[in-house]
Amino acid sequence: MIAKPTPVNDLERQLDRYFEFLRLEKNLSPRSLSSYNFDLTKYSHFLKRRSITNAVQATEDVVSKFIHRLHKSGLSPHSIARHISAVRGFHRFLVAEQEARNDPTQNLEPPKRAKILPEVLTVAEVDEILKQPDTHQPLGIRDRTILEVLYATGVRVSEFINLKQQNLMFNEGLILVYGKGSKERLVPIGRSAQKWVNRYRKDVRIHLAKRGTAGDYVFLNARGKRITRAAIWDIVARYAKLAKVHKEVHPHTFRHSFATHLLEGGADLRAVQEMLGHSDISTTQIYTHIDREYLKEVHRTFHPRG
Repeated sequence: MIAKPTPVNDLERQLDRYFEFLRLEKNLSPRSLSSYNFDLTKYSHFLKRRSITNAVQATEDVVSKFIHRLHKSGLSPHSIARHISAVRGFHRFLVAEQEARNDPTQNLEPPKRAKILPEVLTVAEVDEILKQPDTHQPLGIRDRTILEVLYATGVRVSEFINLKQQNLMFNEGLILVYGKGSKERLVPIGRSAQKWVNRYRKDVRIHLAKRGTAGDYVFLNARGKRITRAAIWDIVARYAKLAKVHKEVHPHTFRHSFATHLLEGGADLRAVQEMLGHSDISTTQIYTHIDREYLKEVHRTFHPRG
């Protein structure tokens, strides 16, 4: 076994002790230790360039300059937050070990993480995806119906696969779904999706159901059992690829697109909240950000001084 080199200064000794603490006391995985090592090595190099050879000498101003350097290097907010966490943990360790009296990171705030807007399809992209299933084949009819219902209702995948025939209320243009916490809600479903569901039930489902124990579930796999989440993901991804849509498309993309297209068309936010089954309207408001991005793009494109 190769002996570790003796630390040449207090900073290296302090880091060695901290990593020993993380490994033995915190029982961190090798991957987590590697991440800490990467971030703190960068921090130690920063300190050494300022002739700081003992972490106790690091002031709040020094740590702030290190964070500023990370920002200037173009790191993402997520990466910067990870670096801050590593540096803060190191200094807190030194205080706990009574090697330092003050923690220069105690007033630091992690950077606000950018709100990542969900991927949204255009109406033209949705139309192109819907055209892809071969509706001359039974499973093609089923797949077209799946895509139609996902876009028409904006339901979650878990709600979709648990949809039962008794929950179809087409006379009223509604379906009954069970959302998070088994909360019931009624969701409108348009005529196009209703047409495809009726065709699927009449021409396809009745035959699939004979092959397995389908119960009353609407959507079945080729063996006559309730379709799975994974199968829905595969279906959506396959037809998006066939449609040459160069976006990461999954079932939730249809939910995002459903909400965005309603708001772009002038729908009331509260009505969209109800259809999506959000208990808090702030969750629905993410789509107003998308809508604003769309409005700004329209302005940039068409305004004479955009």
